[in-house]
Amino acid sequence: MSLNALIFDVDGTLADTEETHRQAFNYAFLRSGLGWEWPKALYRELLMTSGGQERIGRWIDMIRVSAAEKARLRKLAPAIHREKTRLYSELIADGRCPLRPGIARLLDEAQAEGVRVAIASTSASANTDALLSRHLGAGAARMFDVIACADHVQQKKPAPDVYLQAMAMLGEGAGSCVAFEDSVNGVHAAKAAGLYTVVTPSPWTIGGDFAEADLELPHLGDPDCALPGEAAAVVGGAWLGLGGLRRLHAAAGATAEDGRS
Repeated sequence: MSLNALIFDVDGTLADTEETHRQAFNYAFLRSGLGWEWPKALYRELLMTSGGQERIGRWIDMIRVSAAEKARLRKLAPAIHREKTRLYSELIADGRCPLRPGIARLLDEAQAEGVRVAIASTSASANTDALLSRHLGAGAARMFDVIACADHVQQKKPAPDVYLQAMAMLGEGAGSCVAFEDSVNGVHAAKAAGLYTVVTPSPWTIGGDFAEADLELPHLGDPDCALPGEAAAVVGGAWLGLGGLRRLHAAAGATAEDGRS
C-alpha cells in the first residue's frame, strides 16, 4: 500500500519539550501556593501517565495527605493545569525547545511530494500551537492537514484513540500511514491503531521497551546531524528520507501480507 500520510506525536518527538513542561508545572505549583516540586527523577516516573492534568492527579494519589485534602486538590487540578499551560507557552516562546534533527527536513520533503502530515498528541492544542508557531513560523499549524490532540478524544495514550481520530480526519487507513513517537505509551497507542511506527526516544524515554516499534532510531537525521552507522545502514543513508521510509513501509506491508497468506 502507498504511503499517503505521516502522523507525528509532539512532546519528545517533534522537540524535546519535557524539561520545559516540568519547569512549567513547578512554576504553576509555586504560583498556586502549593509546596510541590517535581525533580527530574520523579517527573520521569510521572511521564508514564499521559496527559498533564492526569499527571497531577497521579501525584495527588501519591502524596500523603488526608482524603479531604486529596479531594480539595483534585478540584484545584484543572486550574493548576490551565496555569501550567499558560506558563509553558511563555517558556516555549523564548526558543528553548528546538525541533529534533530531521523533523523540519522530513516535513519539507512530505510537503514537496504531496504526502499529508498530521499531529496525534496527548498534549493540549495550546501547547502544540505554541511549539509549532515558535519553530515553524506564524500559521505553522496550516502545514498540517490534521491536528488531533488530547482535547479531541476520550482516552489518552496508550489507548489508540488519538491516532484513530487523526486517521478518521485524514480519511486514511492504517496501512497508508506512518506514526512517529518517542515513548512506550505512544508506541503502544500507534501499534494498537495498526500503524507502522518509527520511535526516536528522547532523553526522558531512552531505555524503554520499544520492541513493539517497527523502527527505532536515535533521531531522524540531517545533513549536519547524521545517523550513526547501524541506524544509517537500516534506513539506507545518513538520514531517514521519504524514499527510505517508503521502502521500509512497503517491506513491512509485504511481510504482513506473507504472514497472512
